[in-house]
Amino acid sequence: MTSVTAAAGDAARWQEVRGPVLRQAASVGIATGAYGLSFGALATTSGLTVTQACALSVLTFSGGSQFALIGVLGSGGSIVSGSGSAVLLGARNMLYGARLAAPLHLVGWRRAVGAQLVIDESTAVALGAEDRGDRAARLGFWATGVAVFVLWNLATLIGAVAGTAIGDPRDYGLDAAVPAAFIALVAPRLRSLPSWLTAVAATAVALAVVPVVPAGVPVLLAALVPVLAVLVFKERAQ
Repeated sequence: MTSVTAAAGDAARWQEVRGPVLRQAASVGIATGAYGLSFGALATTSGLTVTQACALSVLTFSGGSQFALIGVLGSGGSIVSGSGSAVLLGARNMLYGARLAAPLHLVGWRRAVGAQLVIDESTAVALGAEDRGDRAARLGFWATGVAVFVLWNLATLIGAVAGTAIGDPRDYGLDAAVPAAFIALVAPRLRSLPSWLTAVAATAVALAVVPVVPAGVPVLLAALVPVLAVLVFKERAQ
């Protein structure tokens, strides 16, 4: 009887935890997924086909990296410099994966699938729920990751199809839309003075080298600034 009562109590406590985690995952999924409309439209107006835009969302599945790639391609840069920018921005997901390894305990095929869903949003919800147990963290990760993946890719398709009807974005003054969208994606993550100083310094470097290097290279050079910043702030903290 005691075991039955304990089980019922555990089930009730889990329901109290489960609801808020799922609601947060759904809200994050809807908000982030809807942003895929912008990516889809901008991708096709930057020169990608609908198929290429959709494939990029399925295979890359990293908003910052995707906007960086189409930003470089749209400005006339090469696929090499565009891909380099995307890889540098996506490298942070490796750190997320290392942090999530303990609470998620993923093995086998779940680990492979989970690796594709390691993004800012799924990491944030999972770690936010971690104080309520590993089970809550796993629920937050999977619910958020799947929600964002499905809605982001659906929105990409809709935006890409719409983008093909727009034509040349410069005819509508939309040639600045990719950098504007990228800034909107990054801005919420600037929550401290060091991050703001790093962003300003990286921007200054990129603007300074634009007249003398090929398209796409300014982003790669600017990406060196955060590396140096980490070393500087780490040394001061010691």
